[in-house]
Amino acid sequence: MKNKETIVILDFYSQFNQLIARRVRECNVYSEVLPYDVPIEKIKEINPKGIIFTGGPASVYEDDSPSCDKEIFKLGIPILGICYGMQFMSHSLGGKVEKGTKKEYGETEVNLDTSSPLFEGFNDKNICLMSHTDLVKELPKGFRTIATTSNCPVAAIENKELNFYGIQFHAEVNNTVNGVKIIRNFLYNICKCSGDWVMSSFVEESIKNLREKIGDKKVLLALSGGVDSSVAAVLLHKAIGKQLTCIFVDHGLLRKNEGDEVENIFRNQFDINLIRVNAEERFLSKLAGVSEPEKKRKIIGEEFIRVFEEEAKKIGTVDFLVQGTIYPDVIESGKGKAAVIKSHHNVGGLPDYVDFKEIIEPLRDLFKDEVRKTGLELGIPEMLVFRQPFPGPRTCN
Repeated sequence: MKNKETIVILDFYSQFNQLIARRVRECNVYSEVLPYDVPIEKIKEINPKGIIFTGGPASVYEDDSPSCDKEIFKLGIPILGICYGMQFMSHSLGGKVEKGTKKEYGETEVNLDTSSPLFEGFNDKNICLMSHTDLVKELPKGFRTIATTSNCPVAAIENKELNFYGIQFHAEVNNTVNGVKIIRNFLYNICKCSGDWVMSSFVEESIKNLREKIGDKKVLLALSGGVDSSVAAVLLHKAIGKQLTCIFVDHGLLRKNEGDEVENIFRNQFDINLIRVNAEERFLSKLAGVSEPEKKRKIIGEEFIRVFEEEAKKIGTVDFLVQGTIYPDVIESGKGKAAVIKSHHNVGGLPDYVDFKEIIEPLRDLFKDEVRKTGLELGIPEMLVFRQPFPGPRTCN
């Protein structure tokens, strides 16, 4: 959605970066994960309502520890630091971080100062997941302690004037009781978000933007029957109708009757321009006698491209090719470099023969659960939206 409220999550090599982003979105606020060293101009361009520093395995006092541009503290944007993120904030603003005398790992009772807007609505004690060795020993000027444990005298901090907050524990994980409530308090009490990230609005604006982008041009989509390609297909169809052609390759490795179900839903229920290619014999003959899973994958991928190629040639010039890329694909492919168009597993690699101007990735901002919600908004049957992935080549003997 254009001009949507955004929370920027700066990733300091956290294993929980995607989980933090999902927790923010569960609170109906859009989030975007960026590498810790993203240029400050990029953050200014996004103009986020708030910023979250993730945790990470490093120690802030080491020479090679990850560090973002210190100008970030001058933007006037609320910041929440989690674990390493709190230590980095403290260290950067003149506090002191040292190795603790005792490590603290696991579920821990934390004493909360509930006068802080970060802990509004909490009892004065809460179970939180701790995972740290280093401690904030001296607070930066203007900060105060708002949480403690028996082993950690500074378990959370705040500077109300600057709207800077830090927690030594991980609010994003299920082990922290009401952890999402802490994140929600940051979003609504401190960042003053309104909560405009809802799937109905995403669908409405996506359809509008796709119509404007595509105009009267042709669009091609490889439909597998899986959740991502199915939602992308219906979304495109709602936007441009018969300008979309979906190629569904039935390779004989689907569940019983699944090919007929996919065809019935997309051809009859949605009236999508669908080409079904019954290639079961072709695929199974290529796989005969092959037992090694990776070899099976390569055979399936190669043959899929060849079938897709043959059918696409019959259509003629195609202006746009649709991919079902979703947000975890973007994050895992490098964050800062994720805008680069790449071959994607949903189509098994882009064939050279297809004459298209651009790749369209209508779901690239969504996590899988958001893709499913979008599918329901579009009227796709639940049995397809919540269908689990089919077992891979290791089980196809």
